[in-house]
Amino acid sequence: QVQLVESGGGLVQAGGSLRLSCAASGRSFRNYVMGWFRQAPGKEREFVAAINRSGSDTNYRDSVKGRFTISGDNAKNTVYLQMNNLKPEDTAVYYCAASTRRTIMAAPALYDYWGQGTQVTVSS
Repeated sequence: QVQLVESGGGLVQAGGSLRLSCAASGRSFRNYVMGWFRQAPGKEREFVAAINRSGSDTNYRDSVKGRFTISGDNAKNTVYLQMNNLKPEDTAVYYCAASTRRTIMAAPALYDYWGQGTQVTVSS
């Protein structure tokens, strides 16, 4: 079983950047498909990005393509979400999640382990 702890959220102006971190413990994150999700007030949790077990494949929601990058550091057992050119509509609580399935998926219900979330607020 893996435990996940997110960090790196904060308040940033539109056009700015943040890097979210998801520190895994208990098992290597390479045993899982790792995903980032977000949830804004009054909205459903939505897929943001994911990376497969080997790190050879990634997937992004259309609205963040070209702005966000998901990556992993084996030595630190940490997954990152680099977010550039942030927009007010990116404001949400961001969650890291791990899935025991073998392919990248976008549905939150297919992820087995979740972190507590980190708030990202983008001001206009």
